[in-house]
Amino acid sequence: MLKLIADAPRHGYDLIREIEGLTGGGYAPSPGVVYPTLSMLDEMGLIEEQQSEGAKKRFAASDEGRAHLAENAVVVDGLFARLAAVGAESERTDGAPIRRAMGNLRQVLQHRLMREDVNEDTLHEVAALLDEAAQKIERLK
Repeated sequence: MLKLIADAPRHGYDLIREIEGLTGGGYAPSPGVVYPTLSMLDEMGLIEEQQSEGAKKRFAASDEGRAHLAENAVVVDGLFARLAAVGAESERTDGAPIRRAMGNLRQVLQHRLMREDVNEDTLHEVAALLDEAAQKIERLK
């Protein structure tokens, strides 16, 4: 987060969206991770709150924060490489058609299995269909 703030002053929400973008949607930190980290970076003197409009706090890297980044450039570069790898993997494996189909399957299962007429035979049939689909996917070239 310090590197992102050093690149451009940011609000907590901006950091969440930026990290999500770097990972291709593969990871978005929760506010429960971001805001305590911002507080810690501020207490450490690595970032400074800037004037901003509205209730959002915008932070910029302090001189000490930029020096800390320079001293740890190898580690920071490694972390950003990992974020990029997550993004590449997410892009490669999490295509929109798959997400749509998985969402559709989840909806159908929820609606079908919540009905009162669901019995053990129905559950076994559904499990067999899911197992069959999994096996067919495994055999794809």
